[in-house]
Amino acid sequence: MTAFWSVMFAALVAAPDGVVDLARFAGDSVPSNMKLNNTSARIVKRDGARMMQVDFEAVDWPNVFFTPPNGQVWDWRDFAGIEVELYNPAKNSVDVCIRVDNEGGDGLTNCNTGSASIAAKSSGTLRVRFSTHDSQRFWGMRGLPVRGPTGQGPALDLSRIVAYQIFLPQPQSPCTLFIKSIRLFGKGASLANLVTFPFIDRFGQYVHATWPGKLKDEAEFAKRAAKERKDLAKAPRLPGRDRFGGWADGPQLDATGWFRAEKVDGKWWLVTPEGRLFFSVGMDCVGTWEQTFITGRNGWFAELPNPDDPRFKAMYGEVSGAHSMADIIGGGGRTFNFYRMNLFRKYGDEWAEHWRASVYPRLQSWGFNTIANWSQGDVLDHSPMPFTASIGIGGECRSIEGARGYWGRMRDVYDPAFEQIAEQSIAPVAGHFGSNPLCIGYFVDNEMPWETIRNGTLLSPPDQPCRQELVRQLQEKYGDLARLNEAWGTDAKDWESLRAPDKATQACRADLDAWVYRFARRYFEVVSASIKRHAPNQLYLGCRFATAPDAAVKACADVADVVSYNLYKRTIPCERWCGENDLGKPMIIGEFHFGALDRGLFHTGLVATENQKDRAAHYIRYVESVAQCPAFVGCHWFQYVDEPVTGRWFDGENYNIGFLDVTDTPYPEMVAAAQKIHTRLYELRASKTPLPRKTAQRGR
Repeated sequence: MTAFWSVMFAALVAAPDGVVDLARFAGDSVPSNMKLNNTSARIVKRDGARMMQVDFEAVDWPNVFFTPPNGQVWDWRDFAGIEVELYNPAKNSVDVCIRVDNEGGDGLTNCNTGSASIAAKSSGTLRVRFSTHDSQRFWGMRGLPVRGPTGQGPALDLSRIVAYQIFLPQPQSPCTLFIKSIRLFGKGASLANLVTFPFIDRFGQYVHATWPGKLKDEAEFAKRAAKERKDLAKAPRLPGRDRFGGWADGPQLDATGWFRAEKVDGKWWLVTPEGRLFFSVGMDCVGTWEQTFITGRNGWFAELPNPDDPRFKAMYGEVSGAHSMADIIGGGGRTFNFYRMNLFRKYGDEWAEHWRASVYPRLQSWGFNTIANWSQGDVLDHSPMPFTASIGIGGECRSIEGARGYWGRMRDVYDPAFEQIAEQSIAPVAGHFGSNPLCIGYFVDNEMPWETIRNGTLLSPPDQPCRQELVRQLQEKYGDLARLNEAWGTDAKDWESLRAPDKATQACRADLDAWVYRFARRYFEVVSASIKRHAPNQLYLGCRFATAPDAAVKACADVADVVSYNLYKRTIPCERWCGENDLGKPMIIGEFHFGALDRGLFHTGLVATENQKDRAAHYIRYVESVAQCPAFVGCHWFQYVDEPVTGRWFDGENYNIGFLDVTDTPYPEMVAAAQKIHTRLYELRASKTPLPRKTAQRGR
């Protein structure tokens, strides 16, 4: 056993503070139990401390991979999770992940995964709290009572950990990070001994905690409603706005009767139908549909209403086909909607109409000017405010069998059925809203697995339509397989066995980049043609990228009116989207949010903050950063109401990300922050800001 392991196992025995180092960098050598996969590493001294510098290549999933010595396993049952302290020296933020494996861990099964975004030139913590068999008693929630957020993935056997790795999710450019420490933290106490049942009250709130604004009595609904009416009367809408929420005090442009995008004084803007500049600050998911499973959860809830009472029919549901975290009940079952139940308590039998009527004055008072993606149909139909419509392409069409992402497989746009299902999905929505000048435009699809096309096409069977098209194009370019093998550094015996190599040559990268562009271009052209056929005066707002290769983004920019991204960051670094990185089209952010754990929920969402005050401060900084970037024409918050504390049925998300809680009570910190930044939004947007520094590439 090496000296490194002797030190490490000694530390595992003695852990008085509940924290144990897994890797120390006291010497000059990197840990002997570490394997480098498309990375290099060395020990360096920085700011007086020794740490490990890791250089990641621009390939899929570069990582540093740690295993126990001599084929043994780690026993981590005494600990709650693993965390890594990092420093990012780059000018851009870096997304980094950690994965902990049982035998057979593959990224989806037998492993837990966590992620973090490390800000530019900053230190940060990458942490994953283990999901254990003990926690399965509390299934269907991404965050757990007492413990908070847990790692994504199934329950681990902590007595048999075989590996962990630190990796980057398909970086677009080489990247360097400094690892300061890797350690286990917390105590692995049984969750069942820490939480008594029931732990959810009749209002859908966590029982075993108190916080400002927690509802204790049904009589409070009327008092809160009266107070909010007074607040809204004092500030019905922000000054200096036209009827669309555009900049009434700004320049007058041509009025076309429809929203459009236009560059003015070097900055992209949306323009209202009456010719005023418009920066879209929107609210996603304005609706009442969030529901949580009650099947398989006996004893969780203090009180549920009589399901046979017709007044409560809309509160109960039956669902199937959950994406994740509901395998224990076969992915489907009975649900309950606490938000709707609280609206019934607040408004009575006509709760749906009263709730809808409350939406518009709230959003206008808070300074929002757009009802954004996934909002309820009746909210859009009655809206006096601008809105965006959402479309998801569905129907019978071949998917790319080798290209599976988090939300599923990529549709094969070379399947002849694709154009038909795109038209069938788009026509009803665009036909419905196409004559409404309040409709800014259409988002089509969301967070598609664009990154899987590059390698996934050739991983698919020979009869896959897109594979056949790629092979045809390669045959046309190279003529015979021997020439391609030489250029790609492969040894394929025939075209059917051709695969993308793990390390791509320059020729291979160029060919696959060109393929991704052609594939994406076909997708965007089919979608755009259908939208323009049914709604020629409105905007195609793109596909809401999460991550995507530059080739796919370029294809979108070459076709769509606006390029959309869901960007869960603390702020938006302008240099990544402007200057040499400018796409030549305006951009809009379809989703962002911040959350905290101080209001009875168990998960912060994708970007954590300390508390509601910090969450509000993050909102201001984020919107400021977007408004000051010439490429963007807006940003939309995800979402209107907190997710259910026991998890939304589809995938267990239970995030504190709403402007309202489950009792329909606004978070005062968020309302004040929105009013503050939205009040000065147009002046901030129009102000002279320094041009962004040039950067080598987007590197998203």
